[in-house]
Amino acid sequence: MIVRLPEQTLAAQILARVEEISGQNLYSCYQCGKCAAGCPVVSEMDLLPSQLIRLLQLGETEAVFASKTMWLCASCLTCAARCPRGVDVAKVMDALRALRQRSGAEVVEISRLPATLVEELPQQALVSGFRKFTPY
Repeated sequence: MIVRLPEQTLAAQILARVEEISGQNLYSCYQCGKCAAGCPVVSEMDLLPSQLIRLLQLGETEAVFASKTMWLCASCLTCAARCPRGVDVAKVMDALRALRQRSGAEVVEISRLPATLVEELPQQALVSGFRKFTPY
């Protein structure tokens, strides 16, 4: 008799893919909140970084991809420095952005920005900002 295990759900596949791309074990996170406590842009996020990881753990991928948190992460690595479990949240955010873009999500194009803004911003700000929107 052949016993077949149920196929992974889409949410489990997404979680596995995020872990593969980021190299992080998301189940290591136990929601201490230290990542959010040190985050310089947390006040602008609709989900705390720890909440986003918890949603991934629970398979709530629609809520994760509907959130603006992954796009606001500054990748400053303060979260990784504070995490007692060694979870690099910035790598998780990078992985989520990459998966979202691969799914056909619209990305920002420099031609859509007002010319005055492009002229005023330092080139480094543009490069680092658009790094987030470049697929792997």
